[in-house]
Amino acid sequence: MSNQQNRRSAIKNLLAGTAAVTVSGMLSSFTTPADNEQGFLPLKGNINHSVSPWCYSPALTLDQLCVVSKEIGIKGIDLCGPKDWPTLQKHGLYSPMCNGAEINLTDAFGDTQFHATLQKNYTEMIPLVAKNGYTNLICFSGSRRGKDDETGWKNCIEGLKPLLALAEKHKVVLCMELLNSKIDHKDYQCNHVEWGVELCKRLGSENFKLLFDIYHMQIMEGDIIRNVTDYHQYIAHFHTGGIPGRHEIDDTQELFYPAVMRAIVATGFKGYVGQEFVPKRADKIASLRQSIQICDV
Repeated sequence: MSNQQNRRSAIKNLLAGTAAVTVSGMLSSFTTPADNEQGFLPLKGNINHSVSPWCYSPALTLDQLCVVSKEIGIKGIDLCGPKDWPTLQKHGLYSPMCNGAEINLTDAFGDTQFHATLQKNYTEMIPLVAKNGYTNLICFSGSRRGKDDETGWKNCIEGLKPLLALAEKHKVVLCMELLNSKIDHKDYQCNHVEWGVELCKRLGSENFKLLFDIYHMQIMEGDIIRNVTDYHQYIAHFHTGGIPGRHEIDDTQELFYPAVMRAIVATGFKGYVGQEFVPKRADKIASLRQSIQICDV
């Protein structure tokens, strides 16, 4: 029996034994491109695809998501920390955006009161990321709390700069996520591409870059392709999401993702594009498979 047949059998056995993934309509989503009646083609390889587990919890455990991801052609699972890495490694999947050192999204490097905790956490986590063969580690600006831009930059530099030598030593890149402060993360400070880019310039290190969340930046400022083109050298990772609502990235939302992906590929980007939309349809795996096809330019 071929490896492909073994994998297909394993998936069908997983479905048979797991109530969370045996809802009506989901079985068809586990078929391979060769079997799929919709005629999905093999992936082109211009984009490294990943996915965020929180979007599929509790419908799929991390272990189940890894099985599904391998079948679809996804290479990495985002937003995983040390407790998750053995599961990823068991399935031969990468961790392209690690987490676990942050406090939360609101209490972060933009406030000096959190620096001692954050510096301890990141000092411990950076070597672990490197030891496991990974590169990117997420971080946040935190809430503005009345601070002007200059104070926010100053505080972030004060908190991050002592960590950069360690990051450089271990070849780890600290990645600050761009989030919208209009809908989802009120008062978040790193809420525009230019703000994040200015912080990158002031830190002046290849070991500090941005996590460009397309969903968040479309809400805040749009002009996605121009920003990707102009600032690609400061971007280490991308996340997707349909606008509005952060659901499927198909024709139910306002962005045409194939054009965005072509712009990313044109910059020479070699990192990962992570699917971070929350499926609205009952067949969540079909939505994930479709999103990979949409982004595989």
